[in-house]
Amino acid sequence: MIWKTIPSLDSLKKRAIKTMSEFLEIEFLEIGDDFIIARMPVNEKTKQPMGALHGGASVVLAETLGSIAAIHCVDQNTETIVGIEINANHLKSVRDGWVFGKVKPIHIGRSTHVWQIEITNDKGHLVSISRITIAVLKL
Repeated sequence: MIWKTIPSLDSLKKRAIKTMSEFLEIEFLEIGDDFIIARMPVNEKTKQPMGALHGGASVVLAETLGSIAAIHCVDQNTETIVGIEINANHLKSVRDGWVFGKVKPIHIGRSTHVWQIEITNDKGHLVSISRITIAVLKL
């Protein structure tokens, strides 16, 4: 298990209150030994003007998952985390339903983390893939 503080679905839901995650209706669904899964609706808040899921909304889901995972892999009494780089490749458009993000670590070091986030549609097809680099800072 990678977690220094074991996340719970309830704690993740509370952490999202009054944030972009709550506004975009991101919902955490599952926590495993080395992953977290969340979903986000494809609706008027997350679509671009042409009616498909906005790439920026996908990046918000990815960064949310990467940051939530990273904060649970540090000692929150002495450390915090900040995202320093994120990239995304958008592979398939989505016009309705839900997208699901799954975050897994690539590297968890003392000063940096690298996380991969795969976003899929309702049918399990890959929609977007992102990688986020996180800096670990001393408080």
